[in-house]
Amino acid sequence: MKKIFKKKIDSYVEMHSRTLRKLQLSGKIENYTKLIQNCLKKNNNIFVCGNGGSAANSVHIASDLSTIINKNKKRINCISFNSNLSEITCIGNDIGYYQIFSEQLKAHGKKNDLLIVLSGSGNSKNILKVLLLAKKMKINSVGILGFKGGKAKSICDMSVDLNVDDMEVSEDFLLIVHHMSKKLLME
Repeated sequence: MKKIFKKKIDSYVEMHSRTLRKLQLSGKIENYTKLIQNCLKKNNNIFVCGNGGSAANSVHIASDLSTIINKNKKRINCISFNSNLSEITCIGNDIGYYQIFSEQLKAHGKKNDLLIVLSGSGNSKNILKVLLLAKKMKINSVGILGFKGGKAKSICDMSVDLNVDDMEVSEDFLLIVHHMSKKLLME
Protein backbone atom coordinates (compact mmCIF):
# COMPACT_ATOMS: atom_id res chain seq x y z
CA MET A 1 0.00 0.00 0.00
CA LYS A 2 2.79 2.41 0.92
CA LYS A 3 4.64 1.83 -2.40
CA ILE A 4 1.48 2.40 -4.44
CA PHE A 5 0.72 5.60 -2.51
CA LYS A 6 4.27 6.93 -3.02
CA LYS A 7 4.21 6.09 -6.74
CA LYS A 8 0.86 7.86 -7.26
CA ILE A 9 1.92 10.94 -5.28
CA ASP A 10 5.27 11.11 -7.10
CA SER A 11 3.44 10.96 -10.43
CA TYR A 12 1.00 13.70 -9.32
CA VAL A 13 3.86 15.97 -8.22
CA GLU A 14 5.79 15.32 -11.45
CA MET A 15 2.76 16.24 -13.59
CA HIS A 16 2.49 19.52 -11.67
CA SER A 17 6.19 20.28 -12.09
CA ARG A 18 6.17 19.48 -15.82
CA THR A 19 3.02 21.56 -16.44
CA LEU A 20 4.37 24.50 -14.44
CA ARG A 21 7.62 24.51 -16.42
CA LYS A 22 5.73 24.45 -19.72
CA LEU A 23 3.47 27.31 -18.63
CA GLN A 24 6.38 29.47 -17.52
CA LEU A 25 8.06 29.08 -20.91
CA SER A 26 4.95 29.53 -23.06
CA GLY A 27 4.21 33.21 -22.35
CA LYS A 28 0.50 32.36 -22.17
CA ILE A 29 0.10 33.60 -18.59
CA GLU A 30 1.34 37.04 -19.66
CA ASN A 31 -1.02 37.09 -22.67
CA TYR A 32 -3.95 36.01 -20.49
CA THR A 33 -3.10 38.76 -17.99
CA LYS A 34 -2.98 41.38 -20.78
CA LEU A 35 -6.54 40.45 -21.80
CA ILE A 36 -7.71 41.06 -18.24
CA GLN A 37 -5.77 44.36 -18.01
CA ASN A 38 -7.36 45.48 -21.27
CA CYS A 39 -10.84 44.85 -19.83
CA LEU A 40 -9.93 46.89 -16.78
CA LYS A 41 -8.65 49.76 -18.93
CA LYS A 42 -11.74 49.83 -21.14
CA ASN A 43 -14.30 49.09 -18.39
CA ASN A 44 -15.35 45.86 -20.06
CA ASN A 45 -16.92 42.98 -18.18
CA ILE A 46 -15.34 39.61 -17.57
CA PHE A 47 -17.44 36.44 -17.34
CA VAL A 48 -16.17 33.09 -16.06
CA CYS A 49 -17.78 29.66 -16.25
CA GLY A 50 -17.12 25.95 -15.91
CA ASN A 51 -18.67 22.65 -14.81
CA GLY A 52 -18.05 20.57 -11.68
CA GLY A 53 -14.72 21.47 -10.06
CA SER A 54 -14.29 24.12 -12.75
CA ALA A 55 -17.55 25.73 -11.55
CA ALA A 56 -16.05 26.13 -8.08
CA ASN A 57 -12.87 27.56 -9.63
CA SER A 58 -15.03 29.94 -11.68
CA VAL A 59 -16.60 31.43 -8.55
CA HIS A 60 -13.16 31.74 -6.90
CA ILE A 61 -11.66 33.49 -9.95
CA ALA A 62 -14.58 35.93 -10.29
CA SER A 63 -14.34 36.79 -6.61
CA ASP A 64 -10.59 37.40 -6.85
CA LEU A 65 -10.82 39.50 -10.01
CA SER A 66 -13.68 41.62 -8.62
CA THR A 67 -11.62 42.54 -5.58
CA ILE A 68 -8.35 43.41 -7.32
CA ILE A 69 -7.78 47.14 -7.23
CA ASN A 70 -5.26 48.68 -9.60
CA LYS A 71 -3.22 51.83 -9.00
CA ASN A 72 -6.13 54.06 -10.10
CA LYS A 73 -8.48 52.37 -7.59
CA LYS A 74 -10.47 50.83 -10.47
CA ARG A 75 -12.06 47.43 -9.99
CA ILE A 76 -12.66 44.71 -12.52
CA ASN A 77 -16.31 43.87 -13.11
CA CYS A 78 -16.20 40.08 -13.11
CA ILE A 79 -19.13 37.69 -12.83
CA SER A 80 -19.17 33.92 -12.53
CA PHE A 81 -22.03 32.37 -14.47
CA ASN A 82 -21.91 29.61 -11.86
CA SER A 83 -22.88 31.80 -8.91
CA ASN A 84 -26.58 32.53 -9.55
CA LEU A 85 -28.31 29.23 -8.76
CA SER A 86 -31.80 30.48 -9.51
CA GLU A 87 -30.72 31.65 -12.97
CA ILE A 88 -28.85 28.38 -13.68
CA THR A 89 -31.77 26.19 -12.59
CA CYS A 90 -34.33 28.33 -14.40
CA ILE A 91 -32.40 28.13 -17.68
CA GLY A 92 -31.63 24.45 -17.17
CA ASN A 93 -35.28 23.63 -16.51
CA ASP A 94 -36.95 25.92 -19.06
CA ILE A 95 -34.45 25.85 -21.93
CA GLY A 96 -31.82 23.17 -21.32
CA TYR A 97 -28.68 22.60 -19.29
CA TYR A 98 -26.45 23.01 -22.33
CA GLN A 99 -27.52 26.69 -22.50
CA ILE A 100 -26.97 27.70 -18.85
CA PHE A 101 -23.95 29.83 -19.77
CA SER A 102 -24.94 31.09 -23.23
CA GLU A 103 -28.29 32.43 -22.01
CA GLN A 104 -26.51 34.39 -19.27
CA LEU A 105 -24.01 35.75 -21.80
CA LYS A 106 -26.92 36.89 -24.00
CA ALA A 107 -28.36 38.79 -21.04
CA HIS A 108 -25.18 40.37 -19.68
CA GLY A 109 -22.49 40.42 -22.38
CA LYS A 110 -21.55 43.11 -24.85
CA LYS A 111 -18.98 43.57 -27.59
CA ASN A 112 -15.35 43.51 -26.36
CA ASP A 113 -16.16 41.91 -23.00
CA LEU A 114 -14.10 38.86 -22.04
CA LEU A 115 -15.35 35.32 -21.49
CA ILE A 116 -13.08 32.92 -19.59
CA VAL A 117 -14.06 29.27 -19.83
CA LEU A 118 -12.57 26.66 -17.54
CA SER A 119 -12.69 23.06 -18.68
CA GLY A 120 -10.82 19.89 -17.86
CA SER A 121 -11.78 18.31 -21.18
CA GLY A 122 -12.76 21.25 -23.41
CA ASN A 123 -15.72 19.26 -24.74
CA SER A 124 -18.72 20.16 -22.56
CA LYS A 125 -21.72 21.16 -24.68
CA ASN A 126 -22.53 24.21 -22.55
CA ILE A 127 -18.92 25.45 -22.81
CA LEU A 128 -18.86 25.02 -26.60
CA LYS A 129 -22.24 26.76 -26.92
CA VAL A 130 -21.16 29.82 -24.89
CA LEU A 131 -17.90 30.07 -26.87
CA LEU A 132 -19.76 30.05 -30.19
CA LEU A 133 -22.14 32.73 -28.91
CA ALA A 134 -19.19 34.84 -27.72
CA LYS A 135 -17.78 34.77 -31.27
CA LYS A 136 -21.14 35.87 -32.66
CA MET A 137 -21.40 38.70 -30.09
CA LYS A 138 -17.76 39.79 -30.69
CA ILE A 139 -16.85 38.96 -27.10
CA ASN A 140 -13.24 37.90 -26.63
CA SER A 141 -12.76 34.41 -25.25
CA VAL A 142 -10.00 32.56 -23.49
CA GLY A 143 -10.07 28.95 -22.41
CA ILE A 144 -8.00 27.47 -19.63
CA LEU A 145 -8.19 23.89 -20.78
CA GLY A 146 -6.94 20.52 -19.60
CA PHE A 147 -6.06 17.41 -21.60
CA LYS A 148 -5.50 18.48 -25.25
CA GLY A 149 -8.01 21.35 -25.05
CA GLY A 150 -10.83 19.44 -26.75
CA LYS A 151 -13.12 21.18 -29.23
CA ALA A 152 -13.03 24.38 -27.17
CA LYS A 153 -9.38 24.99 -28.08
CA SER A 154 -10.22 25.71 -31.71
CA ILE A 155 -13.14 28.01 -30.83
CA CYS A 156 -11.43 30.21 -28.21
CA ASP A 157 -9.65 33.36 -29.31
CA MET A 158 -6.83 32.31 -26.98
CA SER A 159 -6.23 29.18 -24.97
CA VAL A 160 -4.01 28.34 -22.08
CA ASP A 161 -3.93 24.65 -22.89
CA LEU A 162 -2.44 22.63 -20.10
CA ASN A 163 -1.93 19.44 -22.11
CA VAL A 164 -2.38 17.32 -18.96
CA ASP A 165 -4.12 13.94 -19.22
CA ASP A 166 -5.31 13.97 -15.62
CA MET A 167 -8.55 15.64 -14.46
CA GLU A 168 -7.35 16.44 -10.93
CA VAL A 169 -4.14 18.07 -12.15
CA SER A 170 -6.11 19.94 -14.85
CA GLU A 171 -8.55 21.31 -12.26
CA ASP A 172 -5.65 22.31 -9.99
CA PHE A 173 -4.07 24.25 -12.84
CA LEU A 174 -7.24 26.14 -13.73
CA LEU A 175 -6.74 27.93 -10.43
CA ILE A 176 -2.93 28.01 -10.58
CA VAL A 177 -3.06 29.84 -13.93
CA HIS A 178 -5.40 32.39 -12.37
CA HIS A 179 -3.20 32.87 -9.29
CA MET A 180 -0.10 33.33 -11.45
CA SER A 181 -1.97 35.98 -13.45
CA LYS A 182 -3.24 37.63 -10.28
CA LYS A 183 0.37 38.10 -9.13
CA LEU A 184 1.06 40.00 -12.36
CA LEU A 185 -2.15 42.04 -12.06
CA MET A 186 -1.22 43.20 -8.57
CA GLU A 187 2.20 44.57 -9.60
